[in-house]
Amino acid sequence: MRILVLLLLFLCETQSCATSRPNFVLLMADDLGIGDPGCYGNKTLRTPNIDRLAEGGVKLTQHLAASPLCTPSRAAFMTGRYPIRSGMASQSKVGVFLFSASSGGLPTSEITFAKLLKNQGYSTALIGKWHLGTNCHNKTDFCHHPLSHGFDYFHGLPVTNLRDCKPGEGTVFTTGIRVLVSVPLQLIAIALLTLAVLKCLGLLPTPGLVFFCLLFLAAVILGLVVCFLYYFRPLNCFLMRNHEITQQPLSYDHLTQRLTEDAAEFIRRSAETPFLLVLSYLHVHTALFSSKDFAGKSKHGAYGDTAEEMDWSVGQILNVLDELRLANNTLIYFSSDQGAHVEEVTTRGEVHGGSNGIYKGGKANNWEGGIRVPGILRWPGVIPAGLEIDEPTSNMDIFPTVAKLAGSPLPEDRIIDGRDLMPLLQGKSQRSDHEFLFHYCNFYLNAVRWHPRNRKREHGINAEAVRRRRKQCHRITTQLGSHLAQEIWIKVKRCP
Repeated sequence: MRILVLLLLFLCETQSCATSRPNFVLLMADDLGIGDPGCYGNKTLRTPNIDRLAEGGVKLTQHLAASPLCTPSRAAFMTGRYPIRSGMASQSKVGVFLFSASSGGLPTSEITFAKLLKNQGYSTALIGKWHLGTNCHNKTDFCHHPLSHGFDYFHGLPVTNLRDCKPGEGTVFTTGIRVLVSVPLQLIAIALLTLAVLKCLGLLPTPGLVFFCLLFLAAVILGLVVCFLYYFRPLNCFLMRNHEITQQPLSYDHLTQRLTEDAAEFIRRSAETPFLLVLSYLHVHTALFSSKDFAGKSKHGAYGDTAEEMDWSVGQILNVLDELRLANNTLIYFSSDQGAHVEEVTTRGEVHGGSNGIYKGGKANNWEGGIRVPGILRWPGVIPAGLEIDEPTSNMDIFPTVAKLAGSPLPEDRIIDGRDLMPLLQGKSQRSDHEFLFHYCNFYLNAVRWHPRNRKREHGINAEAVRRRRKQCHRITTQLGSHLAQEIWIKVKRCP
């Protein structure tokens, strides 16, 4: 009898440990709009596997990216902190890393959830896009590399997917080329024509050396831009496995299938131990790509093809978890790093951006369409199925949520801006812990979302006062758009 009791206690303890230390599969899309998945209202884009996640878990309808750009948003996701705290908010117009040779990156002093879980005995892997820097001082120090931030295994792009990475898809440097190349060439052409006319009229004798120098300068400028465009792809568009380059330049042939299979293999070899998998998709960032099984099959052109291929990948990961009987002990999170890039149109007029549903704006701005993203979490038996939560949450919340479930204390030497989601997800709390959420345009405060804790005081305002404040709020937002300073939001506190 004693042996039986001890055995039952042991089994109960084992089950308790399994429940308290789940596996984590974090699926991060790139530039996917909140209006793209079927579970968020899209009737023509087929996303059955993402929809299956939502049906079996919780759908967040006010899930917000900490930034409308890739690099700062992903830094916030990894650290649970506003990107301005970690130095991942640019003071210049370009707010993301574009080159593998960039010396910046996620500081080594920052603590990611991967570091915390690795210290708790988890196997950790990041497969897909990183976009948080690679090196500091030379090409071999890897100070910003995923392996320096708590991941045991990395396979993917250290930078990002760009049009320049895929031949025939154009370039993202059109504006820079226009300013740095087209304008100087036009000035040189005007100077040559003017000098030639003056010389022909005999008004200004110009030596031939001047013409030669101007033509040589034009040739140098053209040569530099040609070299830049030619060498950009092999120098910046490549795949790495841990610290080794495995494909340079990268090939898009069955790329999603290759990365998905690698993610599935990581799950299989880690099935006996707790694990963290971050599958960071290249989809649906341009350049768009899809395999022959998906090309031309959707109702939304190349964009729809890539979105449906990504959904297929989500399904493969779910199937592996079911196959290994890990689904009930795995917390799955699906989201996007920011809203859809609605202005993304090719030189041929093809729309390569997604849908942000009813929300205005998109990637690179703090209108609602730029920061409100899909947010789905599933953990069978722990999180209720089919629940919809309309409370403000942030992708920064994943950090403290994952850390607490893994049994790791939060760092005490820094501010963590994210909040544990589990009380909200399990129905133990009906309100978000976020009273304020700050939204930055790179380095600069752009808007503040206020979610008052004292709703009784809010409800005590008479109807006429509410009507006046709503009109005032509408007038300000119409005039200024998303460019709202903090003091304006505080002044108009009761805008809905």
